[in-house]
Amino acid sequence: MPTQHAAPANIDDIPGWLRPTDQRLINWLLSYQENQGVQGDLCELGAYLGKSAVLIGAHVRPVEMFTVCDLFDSPAPNEANAAEMLRSYATLTRSTFERNYLAFHDRLPAIVEGATSTIGEHVAPGSCRFVHVDASHHFGHVSVDVVSARAMLQPDGVVVFDDYRAAHTPGVAAAVWFAIHGEGLCPMWISPNKMYATWGDPTALRKALVEWLTDQPDSAWSDHDVAGHRIVQIADWPKHPPAPQPPPSAAPPAPPPRRPKHPIIVDLLPPAVTRALRAARRRREARR
Repeated sequence: MPTQHAAPANIDDIPGWLRPTDQRLINWLLSYQENQGVQGDLCELGAYLGKSAVLIGAHVRPVEMFTVCDLFDSPAPNEANAAEMLRSYATLTRSTFERNYLAFHDRLPAIVEGATSTIGEHVAPGSCRFVHVDASHHFGHVSVDVVSARAMLQPDGVVVFDDYRAAHTPGVAAAVWFAIHGEGLCPMWISPNKMYATWGDPTALRKALVEWLTDQPDSAWSDHDVAGHRIVQIADWPKHPPAPQPPPSAAPPAPPPRRPKHPIIVDLLPPAVTRALRAARRRREARR
């Protein structure tokens, strides 16, 4: 892991909790939207040090806006938020986020430094195709984030909730399931850490996901009927698929090719995304 002053060379050098499984799922989702001609802005509530923002930012097209919102260096709005920041996010600073993000992209997203409850002042209603919610874990705050996400999203936009089932975040679970039970939120699929949902019709998107999962040799998933909702449960993928093993009598394999000294992003991302991030870094290095 890099020192506090070193720019990350790889997305997994950035501290944070975006597991490889969700890296693949978010990347597939945003790519699917683009392939279907879906156009809209992207928003992240709770950015921490930029791990998920770097991935989301690779999918922002020139006509789209990407907005991230976090307290960063600003004071917490209340004692509960202050205690949470001190306990879990003591290393969070805006300068660190910006340095991490610019290690992979040419320009920063729009940054809202403040409570996520203010996001409606900065993102237009119905403008987003994707919203990632990973901010406070308190029920009241997450409930406000749910309302904000619904307001920002297009009719068939997708919201992703982090920590919807973790033992230490019951407030997130309560707020998300309250929205499912009483506010029309439709859960589509879940990973061990995140829930992917929509207020629109989930049929086509969920069908496309299942088709994609079926083609992934290392995926493990199952269907569940939960309170009238069909939910696809996806198990954690290994970070890298296991390499095939030669039979005992085979000659030893040739040594693998040397990896680049500074890979831009983990190999689990599609080549197009990796190429875009590498090209951005080459352009920055050429200007130095």
